[in-house]
Formats: sequence, structure tokens, C-alpha cells
Amino acid sequence: MDKDKALVVFQDKKIRRVWHKEEWYFSVVDVVAALTDSPTPRQYWGKVKDREFIALELSPIWVQLKLSAEDGKLRETDCANTKSMFRIIQSIPSPKAEPFKLWLAQVGYERVEEIRDPELAQKRMKELYRAKGYSDAWIEKRVRGIVIRQELTDEWKKRNVDEKVEFAILTNEISKATFGKTVEEYKQFKGLSKQNLRDHMNDLEIIFTMLGEKVSTEITKSDDAQGFKKCKDAAVRGGKVAGNARKDAEKEIGKPIISDENYLDEPEKDKRKRLPKP
Repeated sequence: MDKDKALVVFQDKKIRRVWHKEEWYFSVVDVVAALTDSPTPRQYWGKVKDREFIALELSPIWVQLKLSAEDGKLRETDCANTKSMFRIIQSIPSPKAEPFKLWLAQVGYERVEEIRDPELAQKRMKELYRAKGYSDAWIEKRVRGIVIRQELTDEWKKRNVDEKVEFAILTNEISKATFGKTVEEYKQFKGLSKQNLRDHMNDLEIIFTMLGEKVSTEITKSDDAQGFKKCKDAAVRGGKVAGNARKDAEKEIGKPIISDENYLDEPEKDKRKRLPKP
């Protein structure tokens, strides 16, 4: 199983998973962290496990499997398949429970054919965006942007850039050079919190994001940049190319490329309007 497929994301929360007995098993602690935002998800899960299963002398519906820990080592971790995870979610009071179930149904039943044929994964992704109301033209750009982003991060991985910290720094460098804003500043500008920024970009914002990352990839390769410092230089230069192109485009069309518009549902937008300005 490709290790890059062993990590999925729900509302910016990373959830580890492992392919076991022909299906995905998910880290229970990671799911607890995603649903509760608890600072101590391991202890939270321990209390749920004792109360809902061990105290009632029920058979465990989880198994211990080896997953990559923060230190990069494989460690035994409580994991559950999709069916068992639905049962565990019932024991965790959370407003995120229902959207998480929908998300879990989407990623939990991915077939092994997707691994053999990545086009199937892209097809399902497109269907998911289409169900949310995005246009086909927007979806094509978004999917292409994901491919370009993957190409860039693959280069960073090969060049000894730390994925946990330095990826975010380099991404911010490209964003600042392209749009004049870090990712977090851009999200605040659009009235977003935990949502994925790129899912709330319009066509031109996506296009210039792709340009900055694609040029950064090409500069990284042509310079044979090694390590964080050299890759950062390539990221800044790639972002500047996109930033200059954005400014030229704005002069021609007579309006900013950057927009505070987003794709939040109307109830969410109304809620955001009531929140105090940061």
C-alpha cells in the first residue's frame, strides 16, 4: 500500500489509516481528535473505551495495528474499520458527527482498484465536488491544481524538506509572493476557519495558485535545489512569477484577482457575518 495514501484529511485534521484485511482501518485517536478538538484525544478515547465497551464487558471492535507516529516510527495504535468506526462515533457527542459520517463513507469504501487506476479516484473526487454544486469548469481546474500541488510536494520530499513544518512555510512563501497574503491571512479575508482555502477560490485564484506552484516546481528541479533553504528560494521566485502575472492581469481587467467571496452555504455565511472581526 502506497504510504502516501495512508493519510487522509477531514476539515484540516489528519487521520492515519492502514490497509488491513482488504479494507481501510482508521486511527481511533485521530478520529477523536477530529471530532472533539480535545487537547488530549488519547485520554478522551481511553475514557470512552472504558465507559462504552470495557465496563459493559463488550468485545473490542477495534484492533491494534502499526501506524507511523510523530517521531516517524511505527507504533501499535487502536484502529477500526468503517463499520466499527460508525459505532464508536455514536459514543462521541460532537456537532461534526454527521458530516464526518458522510466523509467516512466516502473514503472508507475506496476500492483497491483506485490504487491501480488513479483516474477512478479523480472521478470520485469530481462527483463529490459536483454534488456540492461546483461547476464542471471549476472542478477541472481544482483537480488539475491538486495534481500540480502533488508534483511540488513530491519534489520537496525528495529534497529533504520536512513535511510537518517546512511544507507549510514554503506554501506560505508562494502564497505571499503570489497574492500578498499567507494562507491563514487569505482564509481570514474570505471569512473561512477550518475550511480548505482552495475549495473557496474562484477560477482565476485557482489558476494563479497553480502558476505559482508549477513554476516553483520547475525552478526547484532546474536548480536541483536541496534542503529547505534552497527550496524556499525557489518557492519565493516561483511565487513572484505568479504575483507579477496577477498584477498584469489586474491592470488589464481593471479589478483585483483576489476575492473575499467563498462557497460557504448561506447559513454559514450569515453566521460568519455575525462573528467579530479578528
